[in-house]
Amino acid sequence: MPATTAGPVRYVWAAARIAIGWVFLWAFLDKLFGWGLATPAAKAWTNGGSPTAGFLKGTADHTLGGLFTTLAGQPWVDWLFMTGLAGIATALILGIGMRIAATTGGLLLLMMWAAELPLTTNPIIDEHIIYAIVLIGLTLTGAGTTLGLGTQWTATPLVRRFPILK
Repeated sequence: MPATTAGPVRYVWAAARIAIGWVFLWAFLDKLFGWGLATPAAKAWTNGGSPTAGFLKGTADHTLGGLFTTLAGQPWVDWLFMTGLAGIATALILGIGMRIAATTGGLLLLMMWAAELPLTTNPIIDEHIIYAIVLIGLTLTGAGTTLGLGTQWTATPLVRRFPILK
């Protein structure tokens, strides 16, 4: 994988990587503990709430609402969603496993985008699509190597044996 572009722009990509990682980490922590911004304490996962129920049940009137409302609150969906948020956040913040983080993060964002169709503020593009595009850029520029552990991660025997883990 190519190193991040030389010069100051590599720090911009690193900052974008860490910032998007924080978006995923905050979503995980808020849904886990219910810190009251997007998730009230009473609906926290640690208090028996479902991290997917609120968002997915709110899509009933949307184009694909029937599909997404059936997934809302399913324990396997909650576990998959929370594991995904935590894993993607960790990979982005540390700068490791960028290929998998970009792929899984992009898929998660595309599903969230699809759940909201039709969009209310723009017919095609919203923040989910923008984040997915940036995740691709982070991987293609090797953003995990600046202010991250990407170089060390890539040198591990596991990643050398399974390059998909880069």
